[in-house]
Amino acid sequence: MSDYKTIAESKNFIVLDKYVKEWQANESYQSEYDLEREFIQDLQHQGYEYAPDLNTPQKLLANVRDALQAMNSVQFSDGEWLRFVETWLDKPSDGIVEKTRKIHDDYVHDFVFDDGHIQNIYLLDKKNIARNKVQVIRQFEQKGSHANRYDVTVLVNGLPLVQVELKKRGVAIREAFNQVHRYSKESFNSEYSLFKYLQLFVISNGTDSRYFANTTQRNKNSFDFTMNWAKADNSLIKDLKDFTATFFQKKTLLNVLLHYSVFDVSNTLLVMRPYQIAATERILWKINCAWQAKKLEQHGKRRLHLAHHRLGQDADQLQGGTFGHRAGFHK
Repeated sequence: MSDYKTIAESKNFIVLDKYVKEWQANESYQSEYDLEREFIQDLQHQGYEYAPDLNTPQKLLANVRDALQAMNSVQFSDGEWLRFVETWLDKPSDGIVEKTRKIHDDYVHDFVFDDGHIQNIYLLDKKNIARNKVQVIRQFEQKGSHANRYDVTVLVNGLPLVQVELKKRGVAIREAFNQVHRYSKESFNSEYSLFKYLQLFVISNGTDSRYFANTTQRNKNSFDFTMNWAKADNSLIKDLKDFTATFFQKKTLLNVLLHYSVFDVSNTLLVMRPYQIAATERILWKINCAWQAKKLEQHGKRRLHLAHHRLGQDADQLQGGTFGHRAGFHK
């Protein structure tokens, strides 16, 4: 069996074999505001749409409507949209478990429009992930038991799926981790909050960047479950600039969210570590290669069989035709 160097040979993997830094370290003082501004600029350069005006729950919901209408090629009337939101998208009884299930299992909803016709409404396109609209917003304001303002949020089809909390370089990264958990208690999960859809948290102090899943399981809620991104050889990618250039590539982030996160039977959201993703990608690639090889082999056999069949027909025609007569062949 061939020894495939899968990560090195394919451009389709999200865990990179090589990563070349294309930036110079900023050695001057950088405030948290400057770090946030630079981070958003880097995301824009990677194709994210920056939506600075989306800073209230009302504006966020209106943006979800626009995104889902475009994704599904539909137009909701105001009444239909209100009914869609209240009965499915943001049911008052939903917690983060129900919202997470909508992302992973129930992301297609059969909605009955006012005229009686039924249409599948997709929250996400998991087959062609490039169709999903990715936006970035900053300083979103929301009130629960306390009023909070979040650093940077990544929206997928309008839904807040990734929350990023930044601290300036030199500040302990645990402060960003603790801030995420404070927001979870105070406002993320408040009534009528679309932030219950959050799947991933990213924390960074500029020099160390980590990601972890949004889960209610206390034993998964410790700092030990935060993860650095890494290359295929498991060398860590920690600086925010490098982390942004790799983990936050749109294809990479969408794959982590939609294909390399698992919502298990105990209602726990788990996100894979880089070495697990790399191993999974390698296995899937080899399976696909074997399947493609088998297809080619079967196609080749069919073509060979067809060629033999046609040669037989041609021989019969030669024997019974003009050339057959000239060569002395007669039926």
